[in-house]
Amino acid sequence: MTRLVLRWILLAFSVFAASLICGALNLGFRVNVYDVGSALVLLIGVAVLSFLNATLGRILKFLTLPLSCITLGLFSLVVNAAVLWLAASLDLGFKITDQGVKAFLAAFIASLLISFINGVLGVFLPDDKDD
Repeated sequence: MTRLVLRWILLAFSVFAASLICGALNLGFRVNVYDVGSALVLLIGVAVLSFLNATLGRILKFLTLPLSCITLGLFSLVVNAAVLWLAASLDLGFKITDQGVKAFLAAFIASLLISFINGVLGVFLPDDKDD
């Protein structure tokens, strides 16, 4: 249970860090963290993003498996961006402020950054010996 909470907080930090980098790149991925209440909303938004990745993301990756095979797995990055775009449209702590192609580009870059930051920081989490 502790590992789950640590991963949840780590993903929230990854989303926050990705928003800072996207802000520096002038992309429209923003996180609204001004006080404790908005930080809790961000944690709820990250939980929704995780749920969407675990359900809808898996279904979409299965349905687009032939396309992923043709592109050597790179189409899964597009699916990740679409799921992030959907979660950001709910405006639970993070959102995409751009429109059209620029919004998809912001979601694509943000999903890449979130995955990278989460992967790098996930190395420092202790392993559960109970698994």
